[in-house]
Amino acid sequence: MKKIQMVDLKSQYDKIKVAVNASIQDVLDTNTYINGPLVHQFQKNLETYLGVKHVIPCANGTDALQIAMMGLDLKPGDEVITADFTFAATVEVIALLQLTPVLVDVEMDSMNISIDAIKKAITPKTKAIVPVHLFGRAANMDAIMELAAAHNLYVIEDNAQAIGADYISKSGAKTKVGVMGHVAATSFFPSKNLGCYGDGGAIFTNDDALAHTIRGIVNHGMYERYHHDVVGVNSRLDSIQAGVLNVKLPLLNEYNKARREAAAKYNVALAGHANIITPSFNPDENDHVFHQYTLRIINADRNGLLQHLQDKGIPCAIYYPIPLHSQKAYVDVRYKEEYFPVTNQLVQEVLSLPMHTELDDEQIKFITDSVIEFLK
Repeated sequence: MKKIQMVDLKSQYDKIKVAVNASIQDVLDTNTYINGPLVHQFQKNLETYLGVKHVIPCANGTDALQIAMMGLDLKPGDEVITADFTFAATVEVIALLQLTPVLVDVEMDSMNISIDAIKKAITPKTKAIVPVHLFGRAANMDAIMELAAAHNLYVIEDNAQAIGADYISKSGAKTKVGVMGHVAATSFFPSKNLGCYGDGGAIFTNDDALAHTIRGIVNHGMYERYHHDVVGVNSRLDSIQAGVLNVKLPLLNEYNKARREAAAKYNVALAGHANIITPSFNPDENDHVFHQYTLRIINADRNGLLQHLQDKGIPCAIYYPIPLHSQKAYVDVRYKEEYFPVTNQLVQEVLSLPMHTELDDEQIKFITDSVIEFLK
C-alpha cells in the first residue's frame, strides 16, 4: 500500500508535472515575476469559473480577509461577528484592524456559524458578519444575507476552505460559494482544494467600487505609480504561483469530485458505529467539497484513537483543539462558557482523517478498519 498522507500533493503533482513545469518555466524565461501575464490570466479564469465580476489576487488568504475588511472602511470599535469554531486567521485580522471581534457558537451538524447565535449577537455597533464555510461545506447564506439586509450589515465570506463548492438557495438557484456576500476571501495555501506551491490568496466581489478600492489597497494604495490614494499594503500573488493555479483551476471540479467520492466511501465504511458521527452530505450535490473529512467521536477516547491511528502510520488531526474564545490572544470578559455549548463539545469530539484527491480504496479501507479496530 502506498504511504498514507494527510494531503498527498506529490502524487497530485506527478499527474500535472509537465504542464506545471512548463508554466513555471515560462515565468522564468520571460522574467515576469510580479503582476505578469499569468496573474492576469488566472484572475480572468477564476472570475469566469466563479461567475463573479472581480477577482483580486493577493499574497495569502489572511491578507485577503484583512484587505476585504480594509476595503469596506470599517472603523476601530466596529463589531464584526464570526464563528468561534474556526482557524484563528478569521478573528486575527479583525483584531489587527482594531475592530471588535464578536465570537458566536456554531451548529452541531454543519459546524458552521449558528444563525440563532448571530441574531443574539447583533448590536447597534455591529457592522459585518464573517461566515466561514468550514471544512468545505457552505454556510447558511440565505439566512445570513437576510439578516445582513435587515440590519444593514456587510457580509464577508471566508471561503478559504470551500472554493468550488456550490450553494443551493431555498429558491433552488445554484451559485458558487464566495460570490453571495458583499466580498469574499480565499486562500491558495498548498493543502487547499485549489492550492499553489507557496502562499497565495484572492478577494472576490461583484461591487465595482469596492473592487477598485481593493485593487489599490493590495498595491501600496497605488493606482498610478508613486501616487498613493489610499492606505494600502504590499500583497500580490506572484506569477509562478499564478502559473501553478492556472494549471490546477480547470481540474478543480474533478479534484472536488474525488474528495466527495472519498468522503462517501469513508461514510459507508463507518456507518452505524455507535461511537462515530460521520459528516452528512448529499453525494449528488457539490455543496460540500471536503477540504477536511471530520468525524465526531462520541462516548469514546478521541485522543486515544488519534494516537492509535498515528502509531499505525495514519496521519490525522484535531481541527480545532481550542475554541477561539479560550485562546489567550482573544479572551474577553464578554464571553461566557454557556454562550458556546456546541463549540465546547466539538473541540472534545472532532477528528479529521486524511483527505485529498489521491486517496485510493486500499488506503481508505486500512484507515477505516483501523478506526473501528480501536473503537470496536
